[in-house]
Amino acid sequence: MANILLKILILSVIGSGIGYVTNVIAIKLLFRPVKPVNIIFFEIQGVIPKRKHEISKSIGDTVENELLDIEEILESFVTESRIEELLNKIKKEIEKTVIKKLSDYPLLLGFKGTIISYINSIMEQEGTDYVHELIKDIASKAEDDIEISKIVEDKINSFDLSKVEEIVFDIAKKELRHIEILGAILGFAIGIVQGIIVHLF
Repeated sequence: MANILLKILILSVIGSGIGYVTNVIAIKLLFRPVKPVNIIFFEIQGVIPKRKHEISKSIGDTVENELLDIEEILESFVTESRIEELLNKIKKEIEKTVIKKLSDYPLLLGFKGTIISYINSIMEQEGTDYVHELIKDIASKAEDDIEISKIVEDKINSFDLSKVEEIVFDIAKKELRHIEILGAILGFAIGIVQGIIVHLF
């Protein structure tokens, strides 16, 4: 009986080792080898290097269609306080321009206050709406001209794969370690089942 238990234990330990090593290799094969390697009738290449262009295109499309909207970005950036600040700057610049222009016509200097007051009144009444309309117009043109998906795709394709691998393993270190340990546990369990089947049947 002790001999049988020992054999089952040995099979379990072997199964655990196989499960662990298999999962370690499987994780490594996500990135390695970077370039295709021919082994007899097979070509081996890491999943991510092999599908890099497809993955980058898929990520680019997802970012553009699901995550980023140029109009939303501009709207969130251009807050009411920023619009007010912008309008105040415009008012000051207009005031400087009016004073400069009127200085060439001394007879019109008396209308300076009226002109500036009129311009400020228009800015206060319609300036905010105009800025919002301008943002929408810019966003509309930007959506036509800027391809976020292409920018993201090109950026990902330019990444050094070894750097991407380092980042992924650094972020998911704990989870990947769990996968390796799970392989060992499953291998151990399978080893026990195999040992029992061999000795019972």
